[in-house]
Amino acid sequence: MRYLLASAIAASLNAVAADAPDYSLTVYSSARPGQVNTESLANYGGNFPGFALVRDSRKMTLQAGAGVLRFTDVAKRIDPTTVAFESVTDPAGTRVLEQNYQFDLVNREKLLERYVGQAITVEQERGDTVERLSGTLLSAADGTLILQRDTGEVVSIGAYTNVLFPSLPGGLITRPTLVWLVNAKQAGTHDTRVSYRTGGMTWWSDYNVTLREQGDNCTMDLSAWVTIVNQSGASYPAAQLKLVAGDVNLAPGPQAPAAPRKMVMMDLAAAGAEADGFQESQLFEYHLYTLGRRSDLPDNSTKQLELFPSVSNAACRKQLVFTAAPQPWAFWSSPITDQGYGATTSGTVGAYLEFKNDEANRMGMPLPAGRLRVNQASVDGNLEFVGEDVIKHTPRNETLRVKLGNAFDIVGERKQMSFNVDSGAKHIDESFEISVRNRKKTPVKVVVREYLYRWSRWEVTSRSHEFAKRDAATIDFPLDIPADGEVTVKYGVRYSW
Repeated sequence: MRYLLASAIAASLNAVAADAPDYSLTVYSSARPGQVNTESLANYGGNFPGFALVRDSRKMTLQAGAGVLRFTDVAKRIDPTTVAFESVTDPAGTRVLEQNYQFDLVNREKLLERYVGQAITVEQERGDTVERLSGTLLSAADGTLILQRDTGEVVSIGAYTNVLFPSLPGGLITRPTLVWLVNAKQAGTHDTRVSYRTGGMTWWSDYNVTLREQGDNCTMDLSAWVTIVNQSGASYPAAQLKLVAGDVNLAPGPQAPAAPRKMVMMDLAAAGAEADGFQESQLFEYHLYTLGRRSDLPDNSTKQLELFPSVSNAACRKQLVFTAAPQPWAFWSSPITDQGYGATTSGTVGAYLEFKNDEANRMGMPLPAGRLRVNQASVDGNLEFVGEDVIKHTPRNETLRVKLGNAFDIVGERKQMSFNVDSGAKHIDESFEISVRNRKKTPVKVVVREYLYRWSRWEVTSRSHEFAKRDAATIDFPLDIPADGEVTVKYGVRYSW
């Protein structure tokens, strides 16, 4: 249905801008890496995973002394408590005495509610003609209009095409509006700046890797994109775009985005970013990244931008890890003396991709948290998807390790061979035999990863292969397994307390 107004709504709201606005946006994100996409954002409602700081610079006409200034170009998801207005032309002589945020927007229900007891005209289609009924609106409940005509007759109208109202009732507006009472010493045109925070905006990063295997090692090409979503209820043409990296704290409240608020971006200077790409600078304990060109951000839109220039031929390596032991507890209240706990299990061989994020490897920039997708060329030369994982915020000179899946042709099992608890001497002796079989036609390197999970104090008492201590509760046995071959690792461990 269409609802026509006899008088133009726009004429009731006085424009104040003398020229087009100059927008600058700083976007923050609380989106969980790899867990948010454009389809899921509709379900977030008031807990939209992100927000933006909007700065709107434009010319406005002010009168000398106290005057009312109306500003309609604001986002629907604005937080009115964050609004700031200033005159760049005369900051010392211009003060905001009072600020109001009006959001009682015009719609069908509100118009009909305001016109109860007043005269309106209703249009109904009768075949090829349109019939008009005028009268006093008595009720508009549940979409049914009840009119009292001039004759005193009361009619109920359930189906109608148009409603004609004589004017826009006071207090109703077409767009969210900020109304300021401004006291200005200098009359005339001022350069002004309006800033506020709005919900409904977020961003996240995605990485694409093209993998090339070269024996035990590999090389890869890496590209990265940032996705920016604007559902704030406002459009920002030709905006200067900034992104913030860091953990920015917000006081709890109904306008605050949902925690956790992890916002990450990257240092692009080391990547040799183009002048119109993202450039990094310091902001308090965070990083600020500014796009070197302006970009349009229409309302209800999704935009993708290159995060940094693609990296080619970075060194990497594939690692196969066999795990069958239970993970160690986060804390122990007492030793695990149950013999059957983790005694015999069939494990999995995880396939991991590992690479160093340093300048020697053509990288060396902080990488924002995001989803990393890996593709590899098949025998026909076409790229095929081989796995993906989510990476955390990774500083430069750190090593990234992402899991792509589980190996198909490598299997194994872990068997408990002996177990003894001596409560008097306060120790547990246990031994294992771990067999890993390679059904490939080529030899492979596999790491057998064992978690020492029964108690925090342990000692390896016997072993068939050399091992490396990974951390306080983990040891690795690196193995070379021939084609269609098998290797068995045996070791004993004593826990004491």
